[in-house]
Amino acid sequence: MLIIAAIGAAVYFYPQFFQKQIDKIQGMYYVHKGDKAYRKLKLQKAIDYYNHALSLYPEHYGAWYNLGNIYVVYEDYYSAVDAYEKAFEYNPKMIIARMNYGIVSAEKLGDFDGAITQYDEIIKTKRHLLSIPFVYSNRKSYKVNKGLAYYNKGVAYKQKSVYLNDEYEMRRQYLLKALNAYKEACKILKKDYDARYNLALTYHLLGDYQEAGLAYCKAIELSPMNYEAHYNLAVLLRHLKYYKESLEELEKATTLITNSSGASPMQSYVFDVMNDVTRTILANTNTDLIEKISDNTVNNKSSVTYINGKIVLTEELDDAIIKNFKVCGSKEIFQEDIDGDYNEFDNVRYSVNVPGVE
Repeated sequence: MLIIAAIGAAVYFYPQFFQKQIDKIQGMYYVHKGDKAYRKLKLQKAIDYYNHALSLYPEHYGAWYNLGNIYVVYEDYYSAVDAYEKAFEYNPKMIIARMNYGIVSAEKLGDFDGAITQYDEIIKTKRHLLSIPFVYSNRKSYKVNKGLAYYNKGVAYKQKSVYLNDEYEMRRQYLLKALNAYKEACKILKKDYDARYNLALTYHLLGDYQEAGLAYCKAIELSPMNYEAHYNLAVLLRHLKYYKESLEELEKATTLITNSSGASPMQSYVFDVMNDVTRTILANTNTDLIEKISDNTVNNKSSVTYINGKIVLTEELDDAIIKNFKVCGSKEIFQEDIDGDYNEFDNVRYSVNVPGVE
């Protein structure tokens, strides 16, 4: 009876505290209902449950985060960033909410500065590193998230530069910031093709062709079956008047973008560039070299198997084909002036002019 009396007195003197606990319990129940609807892809029901839950228990950052994801599906991007913002307001170390906020802000709303602010917050967030030997460690996931934040920061700065066509110096400054972000991303995401390819592309835009060429080659070594690095390396080589090497990369790019729907616009464009390079070779090289290039072209094409217009990597051919695409024959061109102490992340040369990128 004394315990009951004490509880009654506490409820009487602290009604707000007890009402808050009751609302929290009810809110948790509706969050559970929302999670269940979300897993079943009943998104409108999930929105209703989450909103009701958050009216009772607004501190539930997980519900805010899920609500943001659902709003993205409905392309309600303003509501999505508001929900993500609430998530990391209640949990400042919720990196994934900050990451999604940044991606949606930059990619869908054009708010590059807002995105960069959140990426910087992720980069400087200190997480408690939990490690149980042979069982679990969050050290790797923490580093990966930091690397992704640097990568997305680079993307945002590069996108900012796109809107400054006539302001060359400001555009260059944004590209330099993008470059620094990509370099940091590559230090962490050592085997990530996208980070390395965008690093190469930014060097290319800045007019640092040697670093661009080496970075394209590294991207090709990491993921030889992506056509973008082959194609942009070919454009760079053509600009530097290495026509034979450019043609070799264009052939690889053309092979990789072949698809069952016929010649896509990109494929047609690459064919046009290839024809232009071929005409240049015809005008500037001797007959023996032309025949050698033609023989190489025939041999390369005959070594690839197609079904319905797509490359098929059989067990007999896949190793040989991947090895062929992985070889960056022009790498030596870009290594000519590099000494033994070269560090790809420290040795930087810049030019304001940006020709050669298509």
